Amino acid sequence: MPSKFLVLDMFSGGGGLTEGFVRHSFDFLGHIEMDKNAADTLETRILYHNLKDAGKTALYNQYYRGEIDREQFIQMSEEEGFESPRVINRMLSDSANNSIIADLKSTLKNCYHRSDVDVIIGGPPCQSYSLAGRGKNGKKSENDPRNYLYRHYHQFLKEFQPRLFIFENVPGLISAKKGTIFNDVINGCSRLGYHLDKTAHVLNASNFEVMQDRQRIIFIGWRKEDDFSYPEFPCKRHTGTVKDLLIDLPRLQAGEGNDGIQSYRTGRQSKYLIDKEMRTEIGKVRHHQARWHNERDREIYRIVIKKWDKSGQRLNYNDLPEELKTHRNRGAFLDRYKVVDKNSVSHAILAHLAKDGHYFIHPDITQARSLTVREAARIQSFPDDYLFEGPRSAKYVQIGNAVPPLMAEGIAQKIYKMLNSSE
Repeated sequence: MPSKFLVLDMFSGGGGLTEGFVRHSFDFLGHIEMDKNAADTLETRILYHNLKDAGKTALYNQYYRGEIDREQFIQMSEEEGFESPRVINRMLSDSANNSIIADLKSTLKNCYHRSDVDVIIGGPPCQSYSLAGRGKNGKKSENDPRNYLYRHYHQFLKEFQPRLFIFENVPGLISAKKGTIFNDVINGCSRLGYHLDKTAHVLNASNFEVMQDRQRIIFIGWRKEDDFSYPEFPCKRHTGTVKDLLIDLPRLQAGEGNDGIQSYRTGRQSKYLIDKEMRTEIGKVRHHQARWHNERDREIYRIVIKKWDKSGQRLNYNDLPEELKTHRNRGAFLDRYKVVDKNSVSHAILAHLAKDGHYFIHPDITQARSLTVREAARIQSFPDDYLFEGPRSAKYVQIGNAVPPLMAEGIAQKIYKMLNSSE
């Protein structure tokens, strides 16, 4: 039995799904991600894990504290014998796929002495499938070429013949283009010799102890000759609230904070933070910088928070005082302002957070601002030692598009057991 199973990671993003499989000791043939910032994040995180496994986190901590820059961190890691992971920063396309596949097959042959992988994981960008995206963009969404990125996934299934695969996406995939996308995903896998349930399995991240109400379709397929079945995932309900998740982070007014290291507000941790090992070993935290907001928006935020705290009701835009209304459209998107529920789980963190924070307002009325990168990352279950590369907007996008690591870890655990049982 191999000590590790081999994974090909597609549409990797900033590495949320990847993180779950790394934690369960899967080995990676490579990672494919078109966005440069996300690819850099993935490279940084995998180097962190490699250094940690070797007991050399001191080097990573230097980078985290800002004592060395990223170029020095990569170079010093290589000098310590840790090569950069195989992160392929390219867009999948009919013209690019052949060279990517050839490079990966060469690595398979020369480094692993095999022609296939055990698992392929990933999910194509989901904006064109999301109900919110379709509602805002209409025909533009219908004709979005990203609707068909799953066909590249089919090509890699054919070329690398994994035992199992995980294909993740938004529930809107079920109804996208009147169900034709959903059926094409399944039928394409079936033609390649894989079994895939024709009933969509929609899982909620909150059942994996993520502090967030986040639904995702998780397709799990396997070769038809294998005697597998879709795993049963236990319902592990969260043991705390968003307040427990954010309680130790420095309180910030709009525009305060920075992307560098800051001390935790308090040494005291909630049970959830302790159980999920959220805080860093160096006792400092990064990516905690509040957006600047004008006073009109901050006043709206206070009204939104006050209404939610008092009645548990969301604000209708038309209920704002006239002097605070600036949008001419008074018939659509009336829930454009939304506070995170401090007494339960958050609503789903989305990549739209990169554009404005109106839909992700911090629950503390004394702060009256939107979530920082670190707060959004915590709600997604990323630990504080997880560094995101690129400008702030890119960090928000990576976090919003990610599979929460705790959810990914639960999925990876089941996949490992399925593969291990057949050895």
